[in-house]
Amino acid sequence: MKYVEVLLPLPLENTYTYSIPAEMEPVVRNYCLVKAPFGRKRYYTAIVKEIHDHHPDPSFKCKDISAVLDVNPIINPLQMQLWDWIASYYLCKTGDVFKAAVPPGLINNEIKKRQKKKTISRIQMTDDDCLALNVLTEAQQTAFAEIQEVFKTKPVCLLHGVSLCGKTEIYIRLIQNTLQQGSNVLYLLPEIAFTKKIKERMTHIFGDRLLVYHSGFSDRKRVEVWNRLLHANESMVVVGVRSSVFLPFANLGLIIVDEEHDASYRQHDPAPRYHARNAAIMLAHLHGARTLLGSATPSLESYYNAKSGKYGLVALNIRYGNTSAPFVYIANVKELKRRKIMKDSLFSPILKEKMEDALNCDEQIVLFQNRRGFALIMECSSCGDVVRCVNCDVSLTCHRHTNKLVCHYCGYSVAILSHCPSCGSKEIKLAGFGTEKVEDEIETLFPDVRTNRLDYDTARTRSAYERILTCFEQGKSKILIGTQMLAKGLDLKQVGVAGVLNADSLMNVPDFRSHERAFQLMMQISSLAGRNRNQGTVVIQTSQPDHPLIQAIQAFDYKRMAVDQLNERKTFRYPPYFRLIVLVLRCSNEQTLEQIAARYAEILHEALGERVMPPFAPPVNRVQTLYVRHIMLKLETTFVVAQVRTILDNVNRQMQSFPGFSRIVLHYEVDN
Repeated sequence: MKYVEVLLPLPLENTYTYSIPAEMEPVVRNYCLVKAPFGRKRYYTAIVKEIHDHHPDPSFKCKDISAVLDVNPIINPLQMQLWDWIASYYLCKTGDVFKAAVPPGLINNEIKKRQKKKTISRIQMTDDDCLALNVLTEAQQTAFAEIQEVFKTKPVCLLHGVSLCGKTEIYIRLIQNTLQQGSNVLYLLPEIAFTKKIKERMTHIFGDRLLVYHSGFSDRKRVEVWNRLLHANESMVVVGVRSSVFLPFANLGLIIVDEEHDASYRQHDPAPRYHARNAAIMLAHLHGARTLLGSATPSLESYYNAKSGKYGLVALNIRYGNTSAPFVYIANVKELKRRKIMKDSLFSPILKEKMEDALNCDEQIVLFQNRRGFALIMECSSCGDVVRCVNCDVSLTCHRHTNKLVCHYCGYSVAILSHCPSCGSKEIKLAGFGTEKVEDEIETLFPDVRTNRLDYDTARTRSAYERILTCFEQGKSKILIGTQMLAKGLDLKQVGVAGVLNADSLMNVPDFRSHERAFQLMMQISSLAGRNRNQGTVVIQTSQPDHPLIQAIQAFDYKRMAVDQLNERKTFRYPPYFRLIVLVLRCSNEQTLEQIAARYAEILHEALGERVMPPFAPPVNRVQTLYVRHIMLKLETTFVVAQVRTILDNVNRQMQSFPGFSRIVLHYEVDN
């Protein structure tokens, strides 16, 4: 009798052994889909990972698989290796990776049956339809040649190119070369919002060899892309977001990770909590392919790896068309408020002046404030109480358009209050400002100018997002106010002025990456101004005009920021010099949580010593009724991953007998 080891789409560590009924033995193959009973009266679609004839323990009653759902493998061996690596490195279960990797429609038999009856759609283009490639500038040609030279000796290269330097044209040349060699290409983008313009450009060049893959597609469409790649007999280029690393590539030759610094490449919830950039590098390694990381403001980890020689490094410092970088003004908000010049306004005089100049020249304006809503808190002037969420440890944000106070963590909301819920006083004031308040003041300053707002409240759907952007791109609106959605790959040709209304809110986040991320975000916002060959203007409002980070942004000096931040991280044992693993513990009872977190850290300290930081509460220490505590591990980069996992598993087993541990929800965050 033969047996199979199957992988179930459940948060389980190991495979499970089933026997193969004699009549099914001829059709069962590695990586095919089978139906397997698990538990009482439950059946799951599982993937066959191994076929063998080793009888399990005689005391163990081995169940039969119930059916073979598809005799053809739905993944390839290299995909399984990637799944195993993600589960090992990011301290999750392989079953979690399986569930995240495979489109639900692929393991749903009914959808699959219907899928077989449908012809796969593709963009049909003739050679005459395809556009010729743009001629590379001298700087682009030099960078292109340098990348090819790097790839002869190093598998990973970082392209550090300033905004508007034309990185996409270099990507296209590399893709074309790879396709001509008969290999596939994966072009990763951080968010769906990036894919539209890239798809338009790529379609005119690569025609029906282009596939697009992201969660915005229907399940059926994602299954089409999966199956086409699985059975392709020609080289393809796939443009997609982070989940694209799970596609069934064969003969992969090149992976491009554009905007490699973007935080959207990290999956937070649910598991697997992986980083797509790192997964892409491992995927390329498994295929013997090359990886190109591209960014105007690289992550410090990638920059460090490039400067230390682990990756290749190619710089492209000339903007396309030799256009000038925007001129950056710094407005000292603290001084302006002290002199009562900004007492009742969100805008400094220099920003108002530049906005008026831009409108008089028929140019457009973007204004960035990274908080949505009207006001950030509602506070009682009598007792000082702040209206807070009943489920989370955060204040409620005032949304005047819906007349509600809303929690941005759990969605809890109440109508805007007319009196203090603690003391009954009607002396209630609003503090802080979001995009709604910015829009409100702009309408007062420029009543005849059409304004749009781009944030999660106005652009919850893809169609709403595209409608707002189309309106602005066509010049129907002149001022666009938004959150970090503004920094997501927009190419707005007529923007003359970009304003950052509160730089301090980005810099003062209690996180070791806050200055790096603030720099990246403000540089991206700054790059929106002056794309039409006229020098743009940027105004950054801050109460810390002499801060080294603000000075680096004003000078567009990435290296200054990188050196300062890397020195700090080396001193305080943070990445890239150390590896971080954070244990996140949650419980509905705060006292139980504190006791267990303290004991957990104590046992970990016995095994890892000073690498274990004491338990601490994060800035938001209660979310959706659960209290939160973190235990941070700072490990040398030479520390073996398998050894870390063994230690964590051992400690977890020891904690099982601790009173109340069954009430704890635990997960790990690696390199976060």
